[in-house]
Amino acid sequence: MTLVRSILRSPLVGALTTPHGVDRYLELVDPMWVVGEVRARIVDRRVETRAGVPVATLTLEPSSAWRGHEAGQFVQVGVEVDGARRTRCFSVSSPESKPGDLITITMRANPEGTVSKHLVHDARIGDVVHLSQADGQFTLPSPLPQELLLLSGGSGITPVMSMLRTLLRRGYGGTITFLHYAQSPDHQIFADELADLPPNVHVRLVYPECGDPVFSTEELARILPHHAEVDAWACGPAGLVERVQETFRDNPRLRVEYFKTSTLGAVEGAVGRTRFAGAGVEAENTGATLLEQAEDAGLTPAYGCRMGICFTCTTRKTEGRVRNVVTGVESDQPDEDVQLCVSAPVGDCVVDL
Repeated sequence: MTLVRSILRSPLVGALTTPHGVDRYLELVDPMWVVGEVRARIVDRRVETRAGVPVATLTLEPSSAWRGHEAGQFVQVGVEVDGARRTRCFSVSSPESKPGDLITITMRANPEGTVSKHLVHDARIGDVVHLSQADGQFTLPSPLPQELLLLSGGSGITPVMSMLRTLLRRGYGGTITFLHYAQSPDHQIFADELADLPPNVHVRLVYPECGDPVFSTEELARILPHHAEVDAWACGPAGLVERVQETFRDNPRLRVEYFKTSTLGAVEGAVGRTRFAGAGVEAENTGATLLEQAEDAGLTPAYGCRMGICFTCTTRKTEGRVRNVVTGVESDQPDEDVQLCVSAPVGDCVVDL
């Protein structure tokens, strides 16, 4: 099989299958046979919580192109919904993996999320999804410190849980303090597993709905008085992570990850027109991002995070000036690749879409 994969990945086979590529032909026989891209078959599905927005864990069997992941990293998962491929980023919740290993992703069925709702409610064992290689810098160091603080809130528990599972599988003998915030016990993800951990893992589950205190520097000092001297990882809602950052101000021991939406928004007083050259569609420039304007025009471009993280929506801009709605940086370079989800046109703009 190794020889077969090498041949299928060769430049000669690539040239013979131009312009579609060998994977377009292989997936007609079996989607899991692709050699250049990654696919994954759903082999198990488990409901984690039913309170509020349902949460489920899917076990995936990646295809041969999968290179593995480090604990804390994320992947892009693509599914076909209503005839269009939709992509979303999810943290891997299982321990670090290598080629050939199964992995898990755990997600809430976000009412506004097409992909998460599909995976939680409609995905079935045996379905095949598109999968990217793992990415992200929210990972464990080498060598490991003798003490760690893992702090998470809501769905932010998934990459942190990957770290915890990895540490336990490695036989880590240091001290781990795990502080997690959930709405209530009924909303707690991985509750049974968190209740059965070895003595060196000190778990504190906090439920503000039940009267527990929200995160504060004083509360963390009570739980872990020397927290400023401990390597820490935090993932969760922006509000929680920002409070943790205030507590660890200018302390390089803290690593964080969270999705923060744009604070700049649409371009005010936008003028001109936006043209999507490939589709032959043109519309008045509303100042919204190119992704939003494309969707308003009836187009269905591929996207993932919608926050400038995953680069799934990267497209060539041939004319015009765009503003990055996250950083505020503007660019008018011709024939440049831009991220549709965080790029808003300033005046006339032409996109090769």
